[in-house]
Amino acid sequence: MEEKIIIKNLCKEFYDPQRGIVKAVDNVSFSAYKGEVFGLLGPNGAGKTTTLRMMATLMKPNSGSIQIAGYDTENDPRNVRRSIGYMSSSTALYPRLSPREIITYFAELNDYPKNEIPMRVEKIIRYFGIGDYADTYSEKLSTGMKQITSIARTIVHDPPVLILDEPSSGLDVIVAQKIHNYINDLKNEGKTIIFSSHNMGEVEKICDRIGIINNGKLLTVGTINELRTISSKYYLEEIFIYFVNEFEKRVENAY
Repeated sequence: MEEKIIIKNLCKEFYDPQRGIVKAVDNVSFSAYKGEVFGLLGPNGAGKTTTLRMMATLMKPNSGSIQIAGYDTENDPRNVRRSIGYMSSSTALYPRLSPREIITYFAELNDYPKNEIPMRVEKIIRYFGIGDYADTYSEKLSTGMKQITSIARTIVHDPPVLILDEPSSGLDVIVAQKIHNYINDLKNEGKTIIFSSHNMGEVEKICDRIGIINNGKLLTVGTINELRTISSKYYLEEIFIYFVNEFEKRVENAY
């Protein structure tokens, strides 16, 4: 299988006045493949969002390396940014722009061929079924409409790699299901998707492999069936708790 993301020995430290040096990401390594949805799970403060931001070139690691679609984030960040679509959990829309204007702007921002942008934008609008509100100010859209618009602008330049941080957070089940279907379609097109969520059910449903991170360390990586075998647990929530607890036991025994 073709590796689209290769992360090796990734580390990121921050200074906290009370705690001193905090290792937000501590020697993390994993790969993700073409046509794969890779789930990254972790409790709040585990290091997953920091990892995603480094992948998106919004932060520089203290050490280690990230390669995306053959480009290194340290040596060739511009081509990395052209190769990814990044949707963060805190991404906001421009309130006085319509979905059509936002999607067009992001196509231009990502150097999509100028003469092809109108056709590409129309294709994206049809694909996501947002024609009825494509020319409405985004400030007037529902939460679900805004979320779908955010995903549309993330993929408009047709990148091979997508980084989605909580893409269905706060959505009703119908809109969330639509987003899951879109992600599955993109996977079938050969996109590599990093998917972060606190919703264990949707991770289990759409992810091919899952990585669990806690206190900056990647505790395990595997398919749901592989993780079931290792943990002797069935549901992903139980599997997740198992690995987090086992890690905390090892930390306690080290002191």
